[in-house]
Amino acid sequence: MPQPIESLDRPTLERRYRRMRLATVILAAVSLLLVAALGAQGFGGTSAPEGDKNTTQGANGSQTGDGSDADAASCPVVDRLDPEDPRALGDIDAPVVLHEWTDFRCPYCGSFSRDTLPVLIEEYVETGKVRLEIHDAALVGGENSILIAAAARAAGDQGKYFEFYDAVYHAPESAMDANGELTVAALVTLAKGVGVADIPAFTEAVESGKFEDAVRKDTAEAQSIGVTGVPFFATTGCGQVMSGAQPVETFRQQLDAAVAAATK
Repeated sequence: MPQPIESLDRPTLERRYRRMRLATVILAAVSLLLVAALGAQGFGGTSAPEGDKNTTQGANGSQTGDGSDADAASCPVVDRLDPEDPRALGDIDAPVVLHEWTDFRCPYCGSFSRDTLPVLIEEYVETGKVRLEIHDAALVGGENSILIAAAARAAGDQGKYFEFYDAVYHAPESAMDANGELTVAALVTLAKGVGVADIPAFTEAVESGKFEDAVRKDTAEAQSIGVTGVPFFATTGCGQVMSGAQPVETFRQQLDAAVAAATK
């Protein structure tokens, strides 16, 4: 049991005080570094902006603050709103667009796509509240991440992007090589499985690297706005910014706030 403070002698009290003061200094320095890092990510404001300006960063952490029109105007995330966009789901007139940055070699992206995304599609996309737009951020698996993302775009060229997206994230280990990578042959097999109609055209697009520059460009843009880890999410005007495979309830809270702010 700790000794009562009144029973401690002066040397012991002084040592305890010095330790407490050192801990306070360290905590203050860490806080300043975190604030500086968040400010450098390029989302505007003192933290990543939000509709009610709620920001969730990291797997479990969160920050909140007050939003403003100036913050939304400085948001680097642009809603594509292309009715022919193969990498988007939902009503083009939905009040909120949820942007996802993903890497097909990222296990946390896989967890989100399997466990959380189906719920969000049912509750928000299919009800017209939210439109989903996917961005590539090949930050985890190097060239294989680029290859897979390019293959997904090739499937999207034939109207099967999300079917292929889902198949990759559900691919069994037996579909991968010894390095855990998906080869061109494995990607062709997945494309056949999801009903890509013109397999020769798909194969040629993948083997020629037709969409790889587009994947690299998306990845560079993601890094330029501060996406350093995946999955990463932002809503229209950076109203909500989230990082990590958050629980579905976190997404509900953030999307409900974004929709409420957009429909005031």
